[in-house]
Amino acid sequence: MADYLVIVESPAKAKTIGKYLGKKYTVKASMGHVRDLPKSQLGVDVEHHFEPHYITIRGKGDVIKSLRDAGKKAKKIFLAADPDREGEAIAWHLQNILDIPEDTPCRVVFHEITKDAIKAAFQEPRKLNKDLIHAQQTRRILDRLVGYRLSPLLWRKVKKGLSAGRVQSVAVRLIVDREREIRAFQPEEYWTVDANLTVGRQKFIARFYGYGNEKTVLQNEAEVKKLLEHVKDLPLVVSRIKKTDRKRNPSAPFITSSLQQEAARKLGFRAYRTMAIAQQLYEGLDVGDEGTVGLITYMRTDSTRVAESAQNEAAHWIEQRYGKDYVPSERRQYTSKGVTQDAHEAIRPTSVLRDPESLKPYLSKEQWKLYKLIWERFVASQMASAQLETTSVDLLAGEAVFRATGSVVRFPGFMALYTEGQDDVSEDEIKMLPALKENQSFDKPDYVPEQHFTQPPPRYSESSLVKAMEELGIGRPSTYAPTMDTILKRGYVVLENKRFVPTELGEIVVDLLMKNFQQLIDVDFTAQLESELDLVEEGKAEWVNLLENFYKEFEKELSEAEASLEHVQIQDEVSDVQCDKCGRMMVYKTGRYGKFLACPGFPECRNTKALVKEVGVNCPKCGKPLVERRGKKKVFYGCTGYPDCDYVLWNKPTGQDCPVCGYPMIEKTSKGKTWITCSNESAHPSVEIVGSVPK
Repeated sequence: MADYLVIVESPAKAKTIGKYLGKKYTVKASMGHVRDLPKSQLGVDVEHHFEPHYITIRGKGDVIKSLRDAGKKAKKIFLAADPDREGEAIAWHLQNILDIPEDTPCRVVFHEITKDAIKAAFQEPRKLNKDLIHAQQTRRILDRLVGYRLSPLLWRKVKKGLSAGRVQSVAVRLIVDREREIRAFQPEEYWTVDANLTVGRQKFIARFYGYGNEKTVLQNEAEVKKLLEHVKDLPLVVSRIKKTDRKRNPSAPFITSSLQQEAARKLGFRAYRTMAIAQQLYEGLDVGDEGTVGLITYMRTDSTRVAESAQNEAAHWIEQRYGKDYVPSERRQYTSKGVTQDAHEAIRPTSVLRDPESLKPYLSKEQWKLYKLIWERFVASQMASAQLETTSVDLLAGEAVFRATGSVVRFPGFMALYTEGQDDVSEDEIKMLPALKENQSFDKPDYVPEQHFTQPPPRYSESSLVKAMEELGIGRPSTYAPTMDTILKRGYVVLENKRFVPTELGEIVVDLLMKNFQQLIDVDFTAQLESELDLVEEGKAEWVNLLENFYKEFEKELSEAEASLEHVQIQDEVSDVQCDKCGRMMVYKTGRYGKFLACPGFPECRNTKALVKEVGVNCPKCGKPLVERRGKKKVFYGCTGYPDCDYVLWNKPTGQDCPVCGYPMIEKTSKGKTWITCSNESAHPSVEIVGSVPK
C-alpha cells in the first residue's frame, strides 16, 4: 500500500509525475473539476452574500468514490492541480470532499513537470490560498449572474438558445464595431511613382518622396502627370546617402496571449487548438529513452520571467551552436505588462537540450510544430541583438525627390534562429541597395505610376483579437480561447478567410446590450472589473463587496430592459433555391462554419444544403464547374460531379489555365509570400508567372 495519495487533474499528468515520485506515492486524476454550480438553476444566493451552492458534477460520482477510498488508506493527501486560480479551486473542492482539515499544508505547486521541479515542490507543500480561491469563485459567480439572468431575457426578446457573457459580449462588440467601421470607411485615392533603376546587374526602386524637403502625397492623376512632366527630360542624381546603424532586439519568451497570436500567424492554429496541444506538451509525452517527460513549463501565464538555471542552459547551448558572439554580455530578463502572476515563468522548454529535431520522432506533427515554435522563441530571447545597417538614399530630378531605402544585416544575432511574425503586414524584407555615390547620375529612369486607394482597417483574426483584448484589459489569457470558441458556437460571428465577421444576430444582440446594458458592454468598465478581480486575487479587495457593487446596477438594468424591450423579429433572407423535399423556397441560415441553406418548414422539414460558390473554373477531368466548399479545417475547391468525379484543389484557383497543360492555375502562399503556379506542377516544370500573365 502506498503511503501518500497525490491528486492531479488528468491521467497524462498523473502518469508523468508518478514516474518521478516512486512506489510510496499513488497518483490519481480528478478529471478536472469535481464540483460546480448547478446547471438547472442560478445556484447563487444573491440575498445572502452571494453564497454559492455547489453540487457534484454529473458523472463524477465514481471518480470521487475512488479518491475517497484511496484517501482513507493514505497517510497523507497532496493536492497537485495546476498552479492557477482554477487549479486552486479544484484543490479546494477536493479538500472539502475528502475532509482534509483547512490548515493542512496539502497543496503542491510546480510550474514544470520535471524530476527536480516535482521533488522540490513536494518538499514544500503549503496551505490552500484563499485569495486565489475567492478570485476564481468571484469570476464564476459573476459569469453565472450575467449568463443566467441575461440569457433568458434574450430568449424571450430575440431568439431561443442565445447566451450572453461578461467577456464574450464585449468581444462580439469589438468585432461588430470593427465591421461598422469598415462599412463606413470612405476610400481616398492616392498615387505612387517609382523609378526603376539599375547599377550593373542589381536593380532597385526609388519612390517619389516630395518636392524639396516637404513630403508630398500625390492625390490624383493630374498631380502625377505634373510630376512626370517635371522630371521627363532630367537625370536622376544621387544627392544624399545616409547610413544608420541600428540594433534589433529579440522578442520576449512566450506568455499565453503571445503564444496564441504567434501560433495563429505562423502555424495557422486556432487559439483553443494551441492551448490543447500546449497542455499535452506540459503534462508530458513519451520521448524514447527518457520515458514520459513534461516538455514545456506551464502554459497559462502572463509573466515573462525566466529562471536563472534555464538562462544559463540556453547561454551554454547558444555558445556551443553559434559561438560566443551570439551570447549577450548579460542574461536577458523581460518586463511584463500590467499585473502579472510572477510566481509563474514564461512559457519555455523544460530543457533547451531537448531540441526540436531530437524530439521529432516522438511527437505528432502539431505537437512538434508548437514545441519548435516555443523552443525557438525562448532560445532566441536569450541571444544577442541583431546589428543592421540601414541606408537611405535621396535622388533628385529638378525639385522632385525620390527615396530608396535598404538594410544590410551586419550581424544576425537572434535572427539566425527566429523572428516574430506580424498581423496584417508581411514580415519586413531586408532589401539591399547597390553601392552608390553622391552625384551619381541615372539617365532616363523608368518611371512607373500606380493608383491606390486607402484601405479600411482589417477585420479581426484570432491573433489580432487576442492582441486587442489583451491591450484593452478584457478577460485574461486563460479566457481568450474559450471566449472566441463560444461566440462562434452561438452564431454571433463566423470565420471567413480566418477573419471574424459578425452575423445579423450578433449585431442585433450587441445593439440590444448597448441600449439596455451599457455598463456590461462597456470596454472600459469590463477592463476595470478585471482589475478589481485581480485585487481580490492579491488579497486587496473583498469579493462580496465587488459582487454587490456590480449586481446592484445590473439588476436595475435588467428590470428596466424587461419592461421596455419589445420582441425583435429576425427575418431570414429568402434564396432562389427550392427545397427538393417540400417545395418551399429555402432561406439563408448562419452556422458555426458560415452560411448554409435551410428549409423554412422546420421542424416539419429538416432539409439543409451547403451553400456553394462557383469559382469560374471547370474541372480538368470531367468539365463540370468547380465550387468552393468548406471542410472542418479549411476551404477547398471540389468538382460538382462528386461522387462520380473526385477532383479537388486545396489552393484557390485564379481563373486561368496553365499554358503548358491546361490545368487550373492556383495561388500558393508561404511565409507571407503569394505566387501563382500550375495545380498540375508535379507533371511538368513550374510555370513562372509575372503578375497574372504567363511568361
